[in-house]
Amino acid sequence: MKKQLKGLLYFYVSDFRYSMAIFWTILLSILVLTMAVAYFLLSIENGMMAFSLTAPIYIYCAILGFLSVKEAIPFSIKMGATRRNLFISFGIFFLSLSLLFSTIASILQEAVSYINSIVGMDNFHFLHLAYFLEDTWYSRIVIDTSIMFFLFSVMFMIGLLFYKYGLAGGGSVLGILMVMLLLGIAKGWVFDFFKEIYATIDITYFLQLIGIAFVIYLLTYIFIRRITIWKVK
Repeated sequence: MKKQLKGLLYFYVSDFRYSMAIFWTILLSILVLTMAVAYFLLSIENGMMAFSLTAPIYIYCAILGFLSVKEAIPFSIKMGATRRNLFISFGIFFLSLSLLFSTIASILQEAVSYINSIVGMDNFHFLHLAYFLEDTWYSRIVIDTSIMFFLFSVMFMIGLLFYKYGLAGGGSVLGILMVMLLLGIAKGWVFDFFKEIYATIDITYFLQLIGIAFVIYLLTYIFIRRITIWKVK
């Protein structure tokens, strides 16, 4: 079991290594370009620049969680992986990536902020949810890890729905969720929910989000335990 888990994890890393390298190269290039623009804006009054380092990472995690189903599951099953090991290995993979990406993002933000303080570039700012709390490296890592793992779990679940039940099944579920969201917006429930969170937000919300993400991921085993290499169209 341990050897198969190690093999699966190695396969996931090898399979997605290229896309991760491209993503981080593009993200860092945009960051450097944004800093360069901010430097030239120092001579302009009120010339401010803001950059979100984590928002693109959130989007990438969501996409990766969805694509993992189609890219990795059929090949893993062909190679003899058990459904239980698939479930465990994906959980470890998603959680490890969430922690790794959040740590890298926090270190980058600290490093860039330190460099900016040395060169006197005080017109460049990062956008992060931690600003609503105590902005520390710990709070940023907790917030980012919880959001990333939640997105991994949700999009992995959606990917499994499309894989097992095709466009009709997956589309029907998304349609129901969209109707519920629109109903919530029309009734004001969504706005009230976010207003309450904004008024009372603390690190506990994100710790609870990790718990919700684990529950969602546990539910994916219902689909994984009977999954095959044949994708429903």
